[in-house]
Parts: sequence; structure tokens; C-alpha cells
Amino acid sequence: MLLKDKVIVISGVGPGMGQSLARIAAAEGAKVGLGARNKAFLDEVAADIRAKGGEAIALPTDVTSAEQCQALTKATLDAFGRIDGLINSAYAHGEWKPTDIANVEEYADVFNVNCAGALRMAQACLPGLKASKGAIVNVSTMSTVNPFPGEGAYSAGKGGMNALTRHMAKDFGQHGIRVNVTRMGWIGGAPVWGHIDREVAAGRDRDEVIGEITQRIPIGIIPPEEDCAKAVLFMVSDYSKVVSGASLDVNGGQYMAP
Repeated sequence: MLLKDKVIVISGVGPGMGQSLARIAAAEGAKVGLGARNKAFLDEVAADIRAKGGEAIALPTDVTSAEQCQALTKATLDAFGRIDGLINSAYAHGEWKPTDIANVEEYADVFNVNCAGALRMAQACLPGLKASKGAIVNVSTMSTVNPFPGEGAYSAGKGGMNALTRHMAKDFGQHGIRVNVTRMGWIGGAPVWGHIDREVAAGRDRDEVIGEITQRIPIGIIPPEEDCAKAVLFMVSDYSKVVSGASLDVNGGQYMAP
């Protein structure tokens, strides 16, 4: 099992890839501490993990609050006694508007979640990660390097996270902690299927909408959410034990870093 006996904290456990990260981490042997703003959904994911024989605790967590980040960390330590990994998958998107007409003030709010929120969680987990010489994975987006219309706020916040990752790799590295970032492309899960459904409801052909996406992806499919989550989880496993400060592109080849 990829994560046997590890304790992993995961923020942003929502209906998208966050819940897959939680469920697959538990299936791979990890005990998980789960945070998100939606308590009902969070409790549902944790209950499902426990029903399948896994171990999970869940605490409503807004990563813009240092106190709530610390509370999730404490709850995880109280339950499981250690922390081996942190996955920062919480995010805010902001309005779908191009930068020439975007609300600049909203950018600060998005940055506070996407970038500063990741650092708050990392600092909260730092004592536990020092003890285990663990790993942090910051979940970012392909749009930071391959711009997509309307994602300026989201991408700017995640772009800050990309740069932050390298600084964290330097600074946390002195404690034996690895820090990496995954830049996700299209993910075949609830948010993307919802986007496709809305296009179809507006009168478009489903195959045409999907084809517009997959024609840009060399492997020819929308990468399934579960497979994307596994790529992220690899970065908190011992199979990446000497990798730090790296950016892993998880997008089916749509964007290929030089």
C-alpha cells in the first residue's frame, strides 16, 4: 500500500478531486485528517472512509484562518499521534472574467485562499512534519503556465503558490521536509462534468464539447479524477522521497514544461 501507516492532512476536501484524494489516500493505507468549509460534505466523506475500514477525522476548516488550520492539525495529532504529509488542495476561483474587466479587489481574496492559505496550513503542520521529516504537496493549475480565459484571479493565486513552493522547499528543507507542487489540467470529475452538462443544457452537443477539450490533450481523454489524485498522492509517498522543489504537470500532455 502506497501510504501504509502514514498520516496525511488534506485541505479542500470538496466534491472535486479533494474527495478522491481523501478516499484513495485512505484506501492506500493512510490515516487522514480532512478539512473543508462544507461540514456536511466533509462528514459524508469521512463516514464513507470509516465505513470501508479506514481511519479519518474531519473538521470544518477555512484556510484563511490560522486558528482553524491549527485546529485541524491538532485534531489530527490528537487522533493519530503524528503527521507525515500535507496536501494543500483548498482553492477559491473567483469570477470568470478576463483581466481587462476583472474586479482587482477580488484577487486579494482569491490569493488569500490559494497561496496564503497553503502557507497557513503548512506552518500549522510544521511541528508534526518536522518530527516525521514528511512531505507537502501544493495543488496548483496548468492555467498558471497555459492561460485559460477567465481564470486570471485563480491562476494568479495559484501562480503565487508555485513560487511559494520553491521557497518552502528551501526553508522547510532544513527540517527534512519535502515540498512540491502539482499543476493540474482538465480533471474528469464533478466540476468538469458539471461544466459539460451546462454546455449541453444550453443546446450544444455533448460529444462536440468533450471533443473540444480532448483535441488539446495528447492522450486523447479527459484525465480521470482518480488518476489525477494518484499522481498527487505519489508526491507524499516514499517513492518521491528525494524529490523537492519540483513541479509535476498532471494534464495528459496538454502542457509540457520545457
